[in-house]
Amino acid sequence: MNIESIKAAAERLRDEVTGPMKASFVGKDEIIDLLSVCVAARENLFLHGPPGTAKSALVHSFAGKIQGRTFDYLLSRFTEPNELFGPFDIRKLREGDLVTNTEGMLPEADIVFLDELLNANSAILNSLLMALNERVFRRGRETRQIPALFFVGASNHLPEDEALGALFDRFLLRVRCGPVPDEQLGEVLTAGWNLEKAAQIESTMQADDLRTFQNAIREVDLEPTREAYIDLVKKLRLAGIEVSDRRAVRLQRVVAASALVSGRLEARISDLWIFRHIWDREEQVEVIESIVSSALQQAEPQEGDHDQAFKQSAPDPEALLLGLEQIEAMINAGENGLAAADELRSLSSRIEWLPDAPGKIALETKRNELWEKLEQN
Repeated sequence: MNIESIKAAAERLRDEVTGPMKASFVGKDEIIDLLSVCVAARENLFLHGPPGTAKSALVHSFAGKIQGRTFDYLLSRFTEPNELFGPFDIRKLREGDLVTNTEGMLPEADIVFLDELLNANSAILNSLLMALNERVFRRGRETRQIPALFFVGASNHLPEDEALGALFDRFLLRVRCGPVPDEQLGEVLTAGWNLEKAAQIESTMQADDLRTFQNAIREVDLEPTREAYIDLVKKLRLAGIEVSDRRAVRLQRVVAASALVSGRLEARISDLWIFRHIWDREEQVEVIESIVSSALQQAEPQEGDHDQAFKQSAPDPEALLLGLEQIEAMINAGENGLAAADELRSLSSRIEWLPDAPGKIALETKRNELWEKLEQN
């Protein structure tokens, strides 16, 4: 695709798919933008949040606007491979052939949504891992390519054992999907009430259009971001964020996708915003946010940057207070003072991100008290 085709495709994606979705789903702009980036990169997205926060509705709306076939399933501890990939074809079985009837099942879908993903059991784990990573379904001598543009997984908890950790790792980007803030509740009610009667913008974009878009990933020039990219990965590793070599390589695809959906064939430092979404645990979110935002300061905002590039979310004061209390417990228990100092230093930088308010002053006072305790020990 040439640059004019890229710009036209990016504009259609914005005007016919993500734009109307943002008008319908209040407070979900970040998730909608990540859906478009992941589909362009052909990488998987994980949504973390409680029931009733529109996770399934977002995926179905996105699929509907690209006229794509959707497969969604609520996983349980007892889910069997047949429920995802299809049963054996009885007619073929009578003839002695083990052939799967995949009609309407995961192997034929354009977009796959797996709710409560981390309930997956060992019976389906290997098949899922292969589908997610290699886009292949294999059963016995049967091997089929899976045409899925991308997979979306969702859960209200994060993995606790190694087997599920491997499944979670197949979702390159992660985003929290929670209830909207109270101040936006009125907008949510209005949007929900008007959703069905509102005139829907007719979308001409189809799943095959996005497959062509995906093929343009390799045409994006990543060289302008190379130095900043390497420096960011190093800083994240120093902060204790695990970024394996394999993950670092694959993240180039979503950086390139950020450029593509912005109508560019040249990546910018601003496209590194996508690194905000590589967390493994909730306590890493704000640490990563701080490091990524610092990296983005190397670039001046300019026309054509991705909408999410320079958006920042303030740290959660309650989470910061909990962190300070945990450090205080470490100090009182006489644990490693260096470790406590490192944790306190990290929290201190996050406190500085808070807007000036009584809550910030209280946290700063608590932090200073802990520094004094550390010095006394």
